[in-house]
Amino acid sequence: MEISKNRFLSIDQLADRVYRKPQTDEARTTEGLSFQEILTQKSEGAAGTLRLSKHAANRLLDRGIELSREQWQRLEGGARKAQQKGIKDSLVIVDELAFIVNVPNQTVVTAMDSTRTDENVFTNINGAVIM
Repeated sequence: MEISKNRFLSIDQLADRVYRKPQTDEARTTEGLSFQEILTQKSEGAAGTLRLSKHAANRLLDRGIELSREQWQRLEGGARKAQQKGIKDSLVIVDELAFIVNVPNQTVVTAMDSTRTDENVFTNINGAVIM
């Protein structure tokens, strides 16, 4: 309810605000997507699509690592196996590549070529999957 200059809304004005029909013009992003469409995409993506964090994407670029489609599928399979075992932060090894995956968020946190690491020490994980 608005009170300005000792003026109250009438019952009819208040009812118009409460029972107002939703606007037909949905707010859209610059890509032309509505909030509902974005929410649907994100919730579907969270169900099984693995994604790269900004840090992991930078590491792949910095280290010259290119993943084939088959390697990416194996990485996703490793993340699924880790999820089935209840692992939260997993080391997933695919061929000569090592990835740290935050399983609940389905996000690759970092990536490295395991042949180039000095000590082959991985911290802050509670499980490993070798594909």
